[in-house]
Amino acid sequence: MRNTGGEHVDEAVASAVALLRTVADRDWDGVRAGRLEWSCRRTAAHIASDLIAYAGQLAGRAQDAYVPFEITLDGTEDGLDPADNDGILQVIEATGTLLAAAVRTTPREVRAFHPYPFRSANREGFAAMGIAEVLLHTYDIAEGLDLAYEPPAHLPEYVLTRIFPHVQPGSDHWRTLLWATGRGELPGRAPLAEWRWNNNLVLPTERLTLQGVTPAAAADLSAGGDGGFEWVEGGPFEGTRQAAGMVVKAYEGGVHRPEFGLFALVRRDDGLAVGGMGFHGVPDGDGAAEVGYDLAETARGNGFATEALRALSEWAQARDDVRTLFATIDHDNAASQRVIARAGFVRATVEEERTARDEHDLDQGLRLYVLRGRQEA
Repeated sequence: MRNTGGEHVDEAVASAVALLRTVADRDWDGVRAGRLEWSCRRTAAHIASDLIAYAGQLAGRAQDAYVPFEITLDGTEDGLDPADNDGILQVIEATGTLLAAAVRTTPREVRAFHPYPFRSANREGFAAMGIAEVLLHTYDIAEGLDLAYEPPAHLPEYVLTRIFPHVQPGSDHWRTLLWATGRGELPGRAPLAEWRWNNNLVLPTERLTLQGVTPAAAADLSAGGDGGFEWVEGGPFEGTRQAAGMVVKAYEGGVHRPEFGLFALVRRDDGLAVGGMGFHGVPDGDGAAEVGYDLAETARGNGFATEALRALSEWAQARDDVRTLFATIDHDNAASQRVIARAGFVRATVEEERTARDEHDLDQGLRLYVLRGRQEA
């Protein structure tokens, strides 16, 4: 899985411009863009502004602030004529090229600031956001000008599986994306008045970053791929692939919450993934969430699992919806038991293990370990 998204940005821009160029001779300024308050002309300028803004954020690698870029198309004091509709399309093509180039040339580990929801995005995230802006606002313009517009299906799929992990996929990716952004209806789903996309969560430690695995990466991992990560020798291990399959199942079922999914453990010094760690699902009604982890054999014995588990546990315990973390470990897996103990977990009581076996069909060969939150201490 080595698609950074640059070619998808190019394709999205080409698809949009090809359609809009057929109506470049029409009035865009006096026509509202679909359900937006903006005119078609202003919406087209907004597409270009977003593309250059995302390119600038990613190329500049801003970490703490969003740097605004605004394309103005109304001429200047120097006497330059304002851009006509065809000129606006040329600006969209140029800014799209800049974003695609930034996506292609930015290293995989680089993240830049974006406010929602976790304050940063990587190159795939910025590519997906740029593609979303192009597809959705072209749809708005087309609706205002009474045109039919439908992009290639793999483009909305790319967007959905990168920055809409909380949206259950449908058989029609384009209609699903339109529904997910308040622009359409889907059978069996209530209309949306508000929406947000969702870049992946990254948790830093001294030597690692825990990088949230998107549905696209999870699908690739579960199918035997690398998920877009570069792995140490022997990685990813079997448990990471199984966890990726759980993410895919939850995503397809519409119950995936990305912050309670799978994280790849990536070393800071060389950018190589050494293992996987995460949750088996969202917290239950009592605020209990199960954690699991594994490392490639070549990465074991360095304290990576303990370091990552401490960071993940600290993040979880700071939330209002988590009261207890727990893990089940084979009774003869002494190495994993040492990891869980160093991270602050303790062996569950006999009564807790008995309850877990009764309610969750816990295997007799597994030991239950728990980490209680502040409110449970």
